[in-house]
Amino acid sequence: MKTEIIRVYGIVQGVGFRPFVSRTCCELGIRGTVANKGSYVEIHAQCSDEALGGLLTALREKPPVRSVILETIRSHADEPEFADFQIIESEKEYGDIFVSPDIATCDECRRELFEKNDRRYLHPFINCTNCGPRLTILDSMPYDRERTSMGEFPMCPKCEYEYTHAETRRYDAQPVCCNECGPEVYVIGTELRGREAITAARRAISEGKVIAVKGIGGFHLCCDATDESVVNRLRMLKNRPMKPFAVMMRDIETVSRECTFSPEQKKMICGHQKPILLLKKRDGGRLCEAVAPDNVNVGVMLPYAPVQMLLFDYDDGIEVPDCLVMTSGNVSGAPICRSDEDAVAEISGFCDLILSHDRKIRIRSDDSVMDFYDDKPYMIRRSRGYAPLPVMLSGEMKGTVLAVGGELKNTFCIARDSLAYPSSYVGDMADIRTVNALRESIVRMETLLEASPELVVCDMHPKYNTTAVAEELGLPVKKIQHHYAHILSCMAENDHSDRVIGVSFDGTGYGTDGTIWGGEILLADYSGFERHASVMPFIQSGGDLSSREGWRIAASILRDSGSGGDELCGRLGICSGKEYKMLAAMAEHRVNSIGSTSAGRLFDAVSAILGIRRSSTFEGEASVALMFEAQRYAEHSSEYEKMTDMLFDDGMIRLRTDRLARSIAESFAEGADRGRLAYSFHAVLADMIEEACAELSQRSGIVTCALSGGVFQNTLLLDMTKKRLERRGLKVLIHSLIPTNDGGIALGQAAWGLHNINR
Repeated sequence: MKTEIIRVYGIVQGVGFRPFVSRTCCELGIRGTVANKGSYVEIHAQCSDEALGGLLTALREKPPVRSVILETIRSHADEPEFADFQIIESEKEYGDIFVSPDIATCDECRRELFEKNDRRYLHPFINCTNCGPRLTILDSMPYDRERTSMGEFPMCPKCEYEYTHAETRRYDAQPVCCNECGPEVYVIGTELRGREAITAARRAISEGKVIAVKGIGGFHLCCDATDESVVNRLRMLKNRPMKPFAVMMRDIETVSRECTFSPEQKKMICGHQKPILLLKKRDGGRLCEAVAPDNVNVGVMLPYAPVQMLLFDYDDGIEVPDCLVMTSGNVSGAPICRSDEDAVAEISGFCDLILSHDRKIRIRSDDSVMDFYDDKPYMIRRSRGYAPLPVMLSGEMKGTVLAVGGELKNTFCIARDSLAYPSSYVGDMADIRTVNALRESIVRMETLLEASPELVVCDMHPKYNTTAVAEELGLPVKKIQHHYAHILSCMAENDHSDRVIGVSFDGTGYGTDGTIWGGEILLADYSGFERHASVMPFIQSGGDLSSREGWRIAASILRDSGSGGDELCGRLGICSGKEYKMLAAMAEHRVNSIGSTSAGRLFDAVSAILGIRRSSTFEGEASVALMFEAQRYAEHSSEYEKMTDMLFDDGMIRLRTDRLARSIAESFAEGADRGRLAYSFHAVLADMIEEACAELSQRSGIVTCALSGGVFQNTLLLDMTKKRLERRGLKVLIHSLIPTNDGGIALGQAAWGLHNINR
């Protein structure tokens, strides 16, 4: 009998796709089967043409809300007659693989969680076909229960019935469980389990204590976000004096009370990914200042796992605040803790109680962090809810590449043929624990994606730990320049392969000339790049200290941009005469000093010049504070002193940022308004970028610019630069769901590897 065979490619694993197909086929009277094949779902359908049309329409117009269909391929075969329609055992076949990210608890499950007559009332692991953990519990593909950490929990008869019957909401839901057969929560080091454990955790929060909570992808540290004393205590314990904490709020009404947001932002924060979203604080809210000191924004998320919902609401009579600090449970620089052993060894000193559970986390997954620009997502940290969704690259490419990413904000990327899979956030590679987490995560992702890399791509910095990881794998290694990788990342996200004018502004990257780069304008495509422009070089003295102490860069620029630098530094309180002389001597004799064009350090220097931040306690602190100062001025004025100045230096265009910084220092010393000068710095820098790109466009004929690098997390500079370039008739590519910071460069490395694997 003739059978229609339909292969469906995309995000069709772990999103209830097979149950959807089964229900649809049963309703249409179609006989046959559906199965996961690892890289796709395969449907065998015996039916009339009318019924087949109904199935194809349902696939096109009514697929599960969490699915993404990328391609459908049909064929015919002669097969024996089927008696009915069934979901059959999954089979593994080689091909493109799409692993579903973890999905936030759906509205139906949340309703059941608090329905007293429901058998999953207050169940900390409630889930269904449309929600729950995916990537973080997965051992291998296809996505079936026995290949997840839920395989350790045999289903009770009632759950097994739901799992095997198409009319239920939990048909073929791999993590399905209930209070009788699922994992259990407990307080580490005590006999408290289940209800008693959750009540103990809630009581600790209400009493002003700090607790740790194991979620979907790792542990969080949690406390009352309205209590200044407990938040400051957590800051002291974690040695985190200023960096903002993320806040989890009970519901969208609480978010409305504390923050302002657009309809698109509301849609994102309430959606199935539920990232941390940077929102502007409202005046008069209940959040304490210590949550995000000197910051107009706060990172907000809604509960996305049942245990988090139960911390806010439970039938124990305890009042818990509706705003909780929910920050990554880790030692600074180390990866997020995922096991009891990790938590006890590393974060038990930070908290008074650890609420854990016995469902194993296979892959760490920190919370995603997102800003918005032009009312569209602008990713800062891409992890839970998004990784490892692939980026599709146009063109016929064959091969498998591993890109190990950058040293800071590390993610890696595995690319196979035309698909590039960015990993979850791993962390900063200065800590050996994070390096080991990178090694472990690479192996697990290679297993899930059935990938055997032929080439490893890494940064060209010889002393990066990521470079060492790349070189120890026993595979051919290619090294590409950091800022070039940034531009390729922006091109890859936008699926653009033609040559671009790439503006790559960030903190530091190893340049091909052995100096520090960071404010670069390149002509680039996948075959290579040429460096045509940069900010004006300066001497960066002090090694790692210079990346945290902007006053050092300020003193260096003022010293070399004209006479009287020492007097100007003294008047502005940038540094003492002794410090100034020390830096000058270090620079003269090249003691722990190197040439630099770092745009990130330039921002730090101007922040120090204006007395905003002399130094930073976390990456970007001084630069962000400078942006806030400029934005406050921009709320009532857009006036600034124009100064577009470029130096043509043996073919290189140098943006005269030295003169800009000097002008700002002299004006501030004479009493000019700090906010106006902060705004002027952004505006003049955008003017300089505009003029340099226009000059390069005229020379080369290239009309597309790509903006990338961590400095473009500054949405004020991003907006100014983008609008200026567009007014010049240039097309501008920017990031959206791939971070513009170093968390995105692995995609650029991987895309380069695919394009050049056979060269």
